[in-house]
Amino acid sequence: MTDPAAERIVRDNAQKHRFEIDLGNGLFAIAEYTLPAGKIMFTHTEVPKAFEGQGLGTRLIRAALDSARERGLQVIPICPFFAAYIRDHADVQDLLDPAYRRLLGLD
Repeated sequence: MTDPAAERIVRDNAQKHRFEIDLGNGLFAIAEYTLPAGKIMFTHTEVPKAFEGQGLGTRLIRAALDSARERGLQVIPICPFFAAYIRDHADVQDLLDPAYRRLLGLD
């Protein structure tokens, strides 16, 4: 069986400062960000209730962190969902802004 979240396309909507998955009917799963110099600050992640539990939030986070790596940006995870994901996944912890490594208890 295929993972429905894996088939959804994540795009960086730079104009709205968010990564998004178009869910149809005007609904989006989103991960909002700002871009301080040399960094990307993830401020809010939201998946519509009807789509929760399908891995869409994780898909957004993974794509956003991959983008941060490609762009050479340090990550500031203000959003608790991003912070928890990073805390639990050692493979992306090198992206963290050093101050947030300490805040997440990773130093």
